[in-house]
Amino acid sequence: MFHIVLHEPQIAPNTGNIIRLAANTGFRLHLIEPLGFDFEERKLRRAGLDYHDLANVSRYPNFDNFLDRHPDRRIFALTTKANTHYSDVQFQAGDALLFGSETAGLPADIREGPAIERALRLPMCNTSRSLNLSNAVAVVCYEAWRQTGFQGGC
Repeated sequence: MFHIVLHEPQIAPNTGNIIRLAANTGFRLHLIEPLGFDFEERKLRRAGLDYHDLANVSRYPNFDNFLDRHPDRRIFALTTKANTHYSDVQFQAGDALLFGSETAGLPADIREGPAIERALRLPMCNTSRSLNLSNAVAVVCYEAWRQTGFQGGC
């Protein structure tokens, strides 16, 4: 099973879509606070179509608390600032896929920190700023899951 980690997500519908993705893949979702919305927000529930009851979601007050609770997990940081494509690494069950907020991405001290196995990027046009968060999460999650033969899901 893989782990999706969202660092300070800001947009409820994106997180709702990712909750739905987690419920349908069996991945665990970890939310690093502060969140840019109320977790009970209607838009979050609507986007997740009530899948939040089927997903395994944990919340943490900060990134250090997440690290304390998952000390030996390989963490891959997804960022537009990386040079290595997400498809150029070999994922393993148990890996954590870390994504930054929609407005700020991942802070440099996290994406370049010692806890990060490797920083990865999704290829896109040079004139593009970034992909939608829930789309980026889906692309990387399915590649990681594909590499393990779609094992360990639900």
